[in-house]
Amino acid sequence: MTADTRARDTAAGQPVAPLGRTFHVHLTGVGLANIADGIMAAAVPLIAVTLTRSPLLVSLISVAFFLPWLLFGILAGVVVDRTDRRRTQLAGMAVRVTLLVTLTTLLVSDRLTMPLLIAVAFGYGITDVVVDLAGSSIVPSIAPRSRLSAANGRVLAVQQVCATFVGAPIAAGLLVLGAGWAAGVPAALAVTFLLVVGLGMRGSYRVERTGTATGWAEVTEGARFLLRHPVLRPLLVSGSVLNMANTGYFAVFVLWVVGAGSQVGLAAEHYPLLVMLLAVGAVVGSLLAERLVRRWAEMPLMFACWGVNSVGLLVPLLWPRPVPIAATFLVLGVTNTIGNVIGQTVRQRLVPGELLGRVGGAARTIGYGLMPLGAVLGGQVAETWGLPAVFVGATVTCLLAVAYVASQVSQSMVDAHDTQAGVRG
Repeated sequence: MTADTRARDTAAGQPVAPLGRTFHVHLTGVGLANIADGIMAAAVPLIAVTLTRSPLLVSLISVAFFLPWLLFGILAGVVVDRTDRRRTQLAGMAVRVTLLVTLTTLLVSDRLTMPLLIAVAFGYGITDVVVDLAGSSIVPSIAPRSRLSAANGRVLAVQQVCATFVGAPIAAGLLVLGAGWAAGVPAALAVTFLLVVGLGMRGSYRVERTGTATGWAEVTEGARFLLRHPVLRPLLVSGSVLNMANTGYFAVFVLWVVGAGSQVGLAAEHYPLLVMLLAVGAVVGSLLAERLVRRWAEMPLMFACWGVNSVGLLVPLLWPRPVPIAATFLVLGVTNTIGNVIGQTVRQRLVPGELLGRVGGAARTIGYGLMPLGAVLGGQVAETWGLPAVFVGATVTCLLAVAYVASQVSQSMVDAHDTQAGVRG
């Protein structure tokens, strides 16, 4: 179904399919999991600094949370595609409960060490890979096909709100009560997730497999499908490059904005408010995505959003003032999220259901794998040529990535492969 067709259907007054009770149960689970994620993301580094003052050891906390995507993303995709996705989510969350109860016990008994904290963070990261992949792969099974943009937009909105606006502030209050609370409450949220999703989502969510690949061929099938697909491959390449460039940009951005010696001169306590505007914009974008997709074709809209994001990276360099930067961050949050919603929706429509887990795992392994490289490059370029070189370089790199994908993918290509993917709702 093309964007023009969707627009005509809407104009003709055809009823919009409801997302349904099962989807909203899933959305509740997403909210619970992301509140816990927000608490852990904010609290664990602060717990770490009470155990050590070594920058290297503290940095290993972030590595431990992120590394599982690189190591297990593709393998987790195989697990998700082989099993009932609801049960896979529940199993991952049950493991998370065990980890968090263990962490709570160690904190309360004052037996926590940095190696143990890093190990728990790594284990938590593994559960995040499994739960997240299973959760994103289950959406096409519980939401009408015609409303995948709305479903994905709501999921992204809940993720942003719960992790950024709910989880992080809760973490600050829990740490005042005691570090044990910062692990105990996420454990309770994980138990609640098990009850809500376990009791609220009935039925089987195992996708029937039609392929014959086994062993290593099955592990790599998602990556091969992704890299051979004429639409998904350019989207993956450009999206990964955009991730890398933006990670390099924001790795050093704080040096441009915060402190008396910076170009903007923002106080340190105001910087989180500036960054929060990205999240505000993300929520707005997630709510606007479906409406915009019904009015305009998906690919031109995505390319426009990515182009606005790319050009927006120059604003802090050209106008190093708080107000223009704040307005730009709000716009970046909106356009980035609309692009993400479209990308996620297109992949869910073009990938056979039996491959969604493996393709998603391969895409995130590649896309996330370039992010630490971007951070290293951003730091090195800033050290050698200065911060403006990073900003200009990131902008040029992003614009080239957008130009590449726009030259490779058209809306007609997406519609043609969408028709081949199966029945549309």
